[in-house]
Amino acid sequence: MENALVVSTSEKSVAFFTEMLNAAGCGAVTVLKTGAETRRFFPERDLDIVIIYSPLPDESGESLSRFIASKESAQVILVVKSEYFDAVSEVTEDDGVLVIAMPVDRGLFWSTLKLAKSAQSRLRKMRTENSKLKQKIEDIRIVDRAKCLLISYLNMSEQEAHRFIEKQAMDMRASKRSVAEGVLRTYES
Repeated sequence: MENALVVSTSEKSVAFFTEMLNAAGCGAVTVLKTGAETRRFFPERDLDIVIIYSPLPDESGESLSRFIASKESAQVILVVKSEYFDAVSEVTEDDGVLVIAMPVDRGLFWSTLKLAKSAQSRLRKMRTENSKLKQKIEDIRIVDRAKCLLISYLNMSEQEAHRFIEKQAMDMRASKRSVAEGVLRTYES
């Protein structure tokens, strides 16, 4: 974990969470005190973990945690009073928010932090894989559009168009996508 955010008005909780995050190898810990401040902070930051110690002076930690979980790839840990634990957990669990009841036990928080770190790592790998797959799909679409143009304008068969793009890519030491983009520029203009 590189970057973390602690949202709390309690100096004692900020000190505790900062100490635990530093022990877990977190690089930078930012501290904010309100939900509004946190909402403004998010569009410009890339965070790995967010810890919200509720209640906040301007909004419930529940709504803020759900907002962050829906908008960001950061793992969210929400600390709530024990009497609200079940109700808040039920509402936030579908959003992937980890909820802990007060008082916070050091061992339990450490386990939750490790779980969040593991989930963040897995999520990051899945996002990278998803991005690569989207790129491959886009490459296939462009190559297919180019093949359609070759079929239309040069009366090639699908196999001939495919072979043409492959051969051009090999001869030019370029990707099939770049050859296909050249075909698109030529025939779509």
